Amino acid sequence: MKKTAILFYVTLFLLILAITMSAGRFDFDLWARLIAGMGVLDGGHVLKTDFLSYTPVHTWWDHEWGAGVIFYIFLKYFGPYSLIILQAFLMFGIFFTASQIIKIRTKISPYNILFYFFSFMTVIGTLNNPVRCHMFSFLLFTVFIYILEKVRKGSNKLLYLVPLLVLFWNNVHGGVVAGLGLLLMYSAGEFLNKKPFKKYLITFIVSGFILFINPWGFDYIKFLLMANTMHRTYVMEWWGLFSKFYLFKYIEFKVFMFIVLLVEILQIKNIKEWYEKADKVKYIVLLATLYLSISHVKLMPFFVISSLCFVYEDFYKLIQNLKFPKWKDKLVYGLFLFLSIFSFVIKDFSLPVGFDMYPVKEVEFIKQNHLNGKILVNFGLGSYVSYKLYPHNLIFMDGRYEEVYYDYMVPMLKNFYLANQNWDEILTYFPPDVMILEKYYPVYNKLKTSSDWQNIYEGEIFTVFVQSKAVKQKYIQPSDDIKYYERTLFDTEIKF
Repeated sequence: MKKTAILFYVTLFLLILAITMSAGRFDFDLWARLIAGMGVLDGGHVLKTDFLSYTPVHTWWDHEWGAGVIFYIFLKYFGPYSLIILQAFLMFGIFFTASQIIKIRTKISPYNILFYFFSFMTVIGTLNNPVRCHMFSFLLFTVFIYILEKVRKGSNKLLYLVPLLVLFWNNVHGGVVAGLGLLLMYSAGEFLNKKPFKKYLITFIVSGFILFINPWGFDYIKFLLMANTMHRTYVMEWWGLFSKFYLFKYIEFKVFMFIVLLVEILQIKNIKEWYEKADKVKYIVLLATLYLSISHVKLMPFFVISSLCFVYEDFYKLIQNLKFPKWKDKLVYGLFLFLSIFSFVIKDFSLPVGFDMYPVKEVEFIKQNHLNGKILVNFGLGSYVSYKLYPHNLIFMDGRYEEVYYDYMVPMLKNFYLANQNWDEILTYFPPDVMILEKYYPVYNKLKTSSDWQNIYEGEIFTVFVQSKAVKQKYIQPSDDIKYYERTLFDTEIKF
């Protein structure tokens, strides 16, 4: 069994590392996180005031400041490749912890790697951008389930760890509410199971007070509540799984969700008898995370993690009577090991510059030609532009919109890009000196015919506009050398 476990974990980690290395870009918000981390490590304090924007801002409520510190430590002391390795270890930590939960809950072998692989692949689209702050929430959510399952087996002293983990979780990511939610779910489930439940409530109350230990104190709690209940209408990853945009997307997850529901339905022979024997905690957690996944695609991993922990046993029981060839496991492991090693051999371990998603050359063009001043760019790209061009350029806004900016700014930006009625009010109230625009937005065609703005650089996806009165006769063109952009990807002039 020990050899099986070693083979399982080695194969699983190599698979995760191979998949992580295939990511095409870093997350859009990473750059703001690195700036926040610089503020703490190099500046000696948590950044509470924005300095990157030329627009009105409020207090910077950074519910991910701790994650930024961790990311910057890895970047500063171990180099940019360590961020990819960190992502792989965080993902591996989730599946390793899930396997330990399965061992607690059942005597069935937790080493069926196919179940883990298919579970992982259902949410690969939401996880495979090295590296994201929400990975800490997904990992800690899994760790919380492990602790609470151990407590159900009699290890009550482990509950003392929960407030300490809440202290850490609260300062690395606002998803700490998922951990508090788990405490309430276990309390309700054990109450319905007619088992001791007050200890979970007490831990929840103590952990609630721990939330006040943060750089902003009590006011941060109000922000946290607002941030976790607000409607992020303009952020696609917060849209519903069955919304018009995602109706025919994430098919793998929808199939996985259907299979999980089918597996649990097949457990029911007699409803009354099933209800009496059913673990209420299990079904409360599954239903709650299912609701979150349907409501917001970003939260799908919560359901996958819960299913891996709680449904693995039921799925295994359904297939245990099926006869598979003895060489099945050797074939599966051999195939996964081959694919992992093959991917390492054929693919250079290079930094994902993300030419198809980031205005890499456009930013280099602005930098080389000293096009200083106020710059308007889509909010998802704002923190990248800040990281690369501050202090010479200030942005309209970036992806920290609920953390830093006022509510009216995103609708105004959307109006501009879609060239809706009064699309140019942004140019009146917050006039930029430079604009980086995606060519597929309607505003691109509006500005091409404008006498006030001129297109001075055009890439495959992005273009650079400046005011016509500021146009120069000659501009330096950016390099086409991909290796140059890999070497300079994390270069910045931000100093503390």
